Amino acid sequence: MEYTKQRLTFGQQADLLIDERGLIADRDVLIEHLSDVGYYRLSGYWYIFKRRPVDTPAGLKDERFIEGTTFDRIWDLYVFDRQFRLVVLDAIERVEVYFRTGLAYSLADATGSFGFLEARNLPRLSSDDYHEFIDRCTEELDRSRDPFALHFKEVYGDSHTLPPYWILVNLMDFGTMLTLYKGAPNEIRIDLADQFGISTRVLKSWLVAINTTRNICAHHGRLWNRGLGTQPQIPDRTKHPEWHEPFEVRSDNTFGLLTILSHLLERIAPDTHWRERLFKLLDTCPEDMLPRMGFAPGWQECPLWTKWLSTVDCLPSSAEE
Repeated sequence: MEYTKQRLTFGQQADLLIDERGLIADRDVLIEHLSDVGYYRLSGYWYIFKRRPVDTPAGLKDERFIEGTTFDRIWDLYVFDRQFRLVVLDAIERVEVYFRTGLAYSLADATGSFGFLEARNLPRLSSDDYHEFIDRCTEELDRSRDPFALHFKEVYGDSHTLPPYWILVNLMDFGTMLTLYKGAPNEIRIDLADQFGISTRVLKSWLVAINTTRNICAHHGRLWNRGLGTQPQIPDRTKHPEWHEPFEVRSDNTFGLLTILSHLLERIAPDTHWRERLFKLLDTCPEDMLPRMGFAPGWQECPLWTKWLSTVDCLPSSAEE
């Protein structure tokens, strides 16, 4: 199908939203935010305020807003999500750095400083995956302008095409680091997973979901109520009842992701104030929006969160329900 829609000016976009779709807004303020952020980025935050299909005649697409919807509420949600991404990224950074360091030193200890140069030392990668991994590492070294990378190339480049593990892992993007984890020998993967009391299968799914989340944040995408597509696995009910009773932690919402990050940080950064910053921010989220993140009634009874609730000065409003 040919795309035939014409470009609309910011003023025309504002008129469309106000006059035809019923959004309550100051036209000048709306134009200002449309020009700053863009129509389609903001549309990710106002779709929940659209009329339900049941209210629309069959065969028609109703783009009108629910009566009484204000742009202020949409903008507040956008601002909340922008701040939420920063809090989530803070946790992801700690997790990412920890796994980079742990993988580097475990692999170097087991297979040598340059063990990755032999495919047998990454036994879980196919031949094609291994060669693609080496090519990506080479590209990342060539592209890097970090002082430690430039120093290595200048001093050791005549003898080595790639640096040792502890330098290499700091050149990789998260996806390449994830490939390194996937390819590592079982005993190293098991040791890393054991540190968090989970299986290698669960940890792998967590890292994949965290990488997806990291990419969403890096591209300034909507996160607060977003399904990741690549859902992390929840630990087994028999061995890990705290993930299931008396509150079921689900893998298809933001609460599940936050629970995973909190669990990882308990081992990685036990003295962190990350949860306090998280709850302070969540306390600013409109109360009726918290369930859309997975903060369903009873979440505060989840053992994975209960032990932290007494350490914070504020809780999301739903905790008082």
